[in-house]
Amino acid sequence: MNSESQTIAVIVAAGRGERAGGAIPKQYRKVAGSSLVAHALRAFEAHPEINKVIVVIGEGQDEMLAEAVAPSPVPQTVIGGASRRQSVLNVLSAIADDGGADRVLIHDAARPFLPARVIDGLIAALDIDTGAIPVLPVVDTLARGDGALGDTVPRDGIWRVQTPQAFRFADILAAHKAWPADKEATDDAQMLRHAGGNVALVEGDTMLEKLTHPADFALAEARHARPSFRIGSGYDVHRLVDGDGVWLCGVHIPHDKTLSGHSDADVALHALTDAILGAAAMGDIGQHFPPSDPQWKGAASHIFLSHAVKLVGEAGYSIANSDITVICEKPKVGPHREAMQARVAELMGVDIGCVSVKATTTERLGFTGRGEGIAAQAQVLLQSA
Repeated sequence: MNSESQTIAVIVAAGRGERAGGAIPKQYRKVAGSSLVAHALRAFEAHPEINKVIVVIGEGQDEMLAEAVAPSPVPQTVIGGASRRQSVLNVLSAIADDGGADRVLIHDAARPFLPARVIDGLIAALDIDTGAIPVLPVVDTLARGDGALGDTVPRDGIWRVQTPQAFRFADILAAHKAWPADKEATDDAQMLRHAGGNVALVEGDTMLEKLTHPADFALAEARHARPSFRIGSGYDVHRLVDGDGVWLCGVHIPHDKTLSGHSDADVALHALTDAILGAAAMGDIGQHFPPSDPQWKGAASHIFLSHAVKLVGEAGYSIANSDITVICEKPKVGPHREAMQARVAELMGVDIGCVSVKATTTERLGFTGRGEGIAAQAQVLLQSA
């Protein structure tokens, strides 16, 4: 395949989707945390063979699209027509006016979960054929009937057709222009076939099931929703220097030493913050609060923890429980454990029963055993809110 050739993906999202119910067209409804059109858009934008994505929208749907794909930039759009066929012709004409393309993939927004391997197969097929479509075999028994069961219908050679459908651009544009204006087409592949083009069959995927009715949305949510639970772990170490006490779990404990660090060096809250960020795959404390940034010098570590809790809450998670282990010889944690648990629970907005704080020593081995520093580790379980 010529690496310099251009492939454009088109997402047809101009319909009203009334059979799906809801207050907005189905392509803008959310499943598994994102709108249908956003899922499809990300799949195309992530594929290395796709050079551009164009979304076909209905008149006046600009704001709905912007909200549906936020915070990502709004892609190029074309206004659709009164029918799907007219909508596709509109976008093909717009591509032609903009210099054309080598290949085009035409996809329905109602099929949001698009595997990269399907795109791979479709593009590869265009090296030989003028068009290619993803298909799945019919596995259920087919039968005729009108109120009562009739004869079965042979399944041999019968396929379930999906999108995206891929074409050499010049061929599908010509097929659309030659199609009778007063006749609707089943899909773009049939139009190309009617014009004499050859359409290859490529293996489809059950992920590409079309969402049409309310039950389809419920099934897709159950199948594709983010995990209900996520686990994170954190670990931190700070050196002990001369001072008058240490901060642990947001509680000041009198001691003849203090922990050295850019902030207040609360090693336990640092480990806990990293555990929360890690569970949500949001990086680590250093990315959000760089030690090189002077504004965090001497800062109270509860600021970092509260920020992490806020982020995971915005991502749709709440904290199920946390477990913190402080590793040191001195000071003794036991007398302060309840206050530490209460403070952590307050900062995370959870019941105190969801917070465990405990301590251990290393039997005087290593830097903690020699009293040179304090270490802490933490584990967190997040659950879908």
